[in-house]
Amino acid sequence: MTSWTGRSAAEIAAAVREKRATPREVVAEHLARIERLDGRVGAFRTVRAEAALAEADEVGARADLAELPLAGVPVAVKDNLAVRGESKRVGSAATPDTPSEQDHVTVARLRAAGAVVVGLTNVPELCVFGTTEGVHGTARNPWDTSRTAGGSSGGSAAAVAAGLVPIALGNDGMGSLRIPAANCGLVTIKPGHGVVPAGVSDGDWFGMSENGPLATTVEDARLMLGILADAEFVRPPDSGMRKVAVSLRSPLAGIAITAPYKAAVRDAAEVLMKAGHQVRRADPSYPMSLSLTSLAHWTAGTAEDAQGLDGSLLTRRTRVHAAVGRRFVKSVGTGKAREELRRRLEPFFEEYDILLTPALARRSPASAPWHERGWLRNILANTTYSPMTPPWNLTGWPAMAVPFGTLPSGAPTAVQLVGRPGTEAVLLETAEQLENLHPWQRTAPLA
Repeated sequence: MTSWTGRSAAEIAAAVREKRATPREVVAEHLARIERLDGRVGAFRTVRAEAALAEADEVGARADLAELPLAGVPVAVKDNLAVRGESKRVGSAATPDTPSEQDHVTVARLRAAGAVVVGLTNVPELCVFGTTEGVHGTARNPWDTSRTAGGSSGGSAAAVAAGLVPIALGNDGMGSLRIPAANCGLVTIKPGHGVVPAGVSDGDWFGMSENGPLATTVEDARLMLGILADAEFVRPPDSGMRKVAVSLRSPLAGIAITAPYKAAVRDAAEVLMKAGHQVRRADPSYPMSLSLTSLAHWTAGTAEDAQGLDGSLLTRRTRVHAAVGRRFVKSVGTGKAREELRRRLEPFFEEYDILLTPALARRSPASAPWHERGWLRNILANTTYSPMTPPWNLTGWPAMAVPFGTLPSGAPTAVQLVGRPGTEAVLLETAEQLENLHPWQRTAPLA
């Protein structure tokens, strides 16, 4: 009997289109794996077992089955996006437990392409932090369950890395796709502003939040991004040598990059150099004020999301985060700081096509009840391990996390690729070269 868990979305969809598998058997096998393993991983807040099987049968009966790009592919959805008939809790006790009346546009696009939503995944409260735990569950890294999967798309990343689904939907406001992808050995891309419909929350964290894919292969990331964006991201016609800048400097002052993540970047740079790219050491001109700018936008976004919620039902770290952010809402709302940052960094990307950096500064924090700990302790833990991602939400430019190398524990490390606006296809092509020349193990070895 053919096993469909551990297969890519592209492989599964091809098999279903060619009648080598039915959507029901594919979904049933993934549901069985979820039942067996998710108690250790904590990826899902809720699993839609009966509803998913019914939806799989509907996909199998579709007249256009042979044309569906995600025919019968099980997908997980981050619990801050609406799924018809399911509540959207956003990791909090303060949100209403009432079913959504309709799908978020990205969920609707995945379903139209033949995907089957098997469940909603755990997130930190209001998707604020880079660790995923709270009243609805704790998402652990399937490669090392003593460590957090990351956040805020931690449950979605854990689900894919554990082979519970081949692809998952998440979003990224200050690194919330790239951080858990880097922890869990996955490919992701935060698209540039406006490429994929957002609608993540009120104001989308002042336009910084973007929806995107979590996958085990670049092919799947490209496929899913195309469906979310309702566009094609084919290999660029000018494929060839790119000018790649390699930077080991943290954008946020005073944070050191640890040896495994430096090694990952150096090794990835060597691979790209041998592939024919022009690779040079060069650091973007990050302003010293970037730490304050990042904190202001991060907290102000939470202040907006917390409006209208019962503060007594929010955890202390979230209440403090929102209270700090209320002081910045007006200044952040002008967009002045983000525009200044774009102007400062644009000359660098006129000289270089791609920026290659570590995806993280160090391994993820221990899996622990961070939601019960103080605000400052959370801020320090988050900032010291994930300083590499915020600039590219502030600019609104595309950025990827790509698995590359391992920690001493055997868990994955990763690099980040950044490009100027409109270069999603270039980043995907470069990531594909890394994958072809330095393949990674796609799924964590859970028994």
